[in-house]
Order: sequence, then C-alpha cells, then structure tokens
Amino acid sequence: MMITNQRRMAAQILSQKEGRTVGVHRVWIHPDYLDEISSAVQKDDIRELIEEGLIKAKPIKGTSRARARKADAQRAKGRRKGQGSRKGSANSRNPKKQRWMSLIRAQRRQLKELRATEQLTPSQYRYYYRKAKGGSYRSVAHMRTNIELDGVTLGGDE
Repeated sequence: MMITNQRRMAAQILSQKEGRTVGVHRVWIHPDYLDEISSAVQKDDIRELIEEGLIKAKPIKGTSRARARKADAQRAKGRRKGQGSRKGSANSRNPKKQRWMSLIRAQRRQLKELRATEQLTPSQYRYYYRKAKGGSYRSVAHMRTNIELDGVTLGGDE
C-alpha cells in the first residue's frame, strides 16, 4: 500500500498549519486506518483526515542538555579538570600575565592598607612598592614577613 503522496501532501498542509516546515518523516499516520488514508487523493481529503486526528505531525526531537548542564555544574565545583581533560598548556589556562596581575594587585592593596593605617611611612611605602614591582615577593605573606624583618611592626597577626 503506497501512501507516499498522502504523506507528502500531509507534510505540506501541516507545514502551513504549524508555520514551520514539517518533513515527510515527521508525519504520523494512524496504522489502523491505512486503507482510508490510501484512498485519499486530494488535499481536501487529507485536510479532513488531519482534522479527524488520523494524520498528525510528530513533535520535533531536540538534543537534551541535561547531561551537559550536569557536567557544567560539576566543572563549576572544580571537578573534571584533571590531566586527561586539558587541551591547552598551563600558561594558556592561567596565563603568566594574569598570575602576575592578581599577585601585584594584592600586594599593592596590602601596601596601601599599611600606609593608610600609618604602619608604613610614605617613604617606606614607596620603597616596598618598588620592591614589589621588581618581583621580590612571592606572595602577600612573603612581603609582610620581609617588612617585619626590616623592623617594621605590623598589626593584625595577633
């Protein structure tokens, strides 16, 4: 029983009805009424069958994002970041410039705080600022210990 023409006509009618294209493979035809459907030769006959519910457009199948969302949530927690998941070099994932900027900004922030609380004089501030710019300190803690070694008493570590 050939119903290719009926399927094609139904696809055209359903496309107009839905407002977006319905392909022939999305057309569902009721399997119990194949004789009746095969005898429908004109578009009006097909329209009647659509109204009766013997011919319908199947819903569009989408790709589920549930798994992708779950993986993204895990990545946000820090999972799935092992050696096997990496594509770029360590520098491309966390560039040297980015590391330097976060380090120097933290150190300068600390120095400004120390100057604001008058634990450092402006000349001392300038001295340690230049040392920080030169890359003398690995971290804020390293900088603070060096300042303390120079005989400057810093509060906040009690």
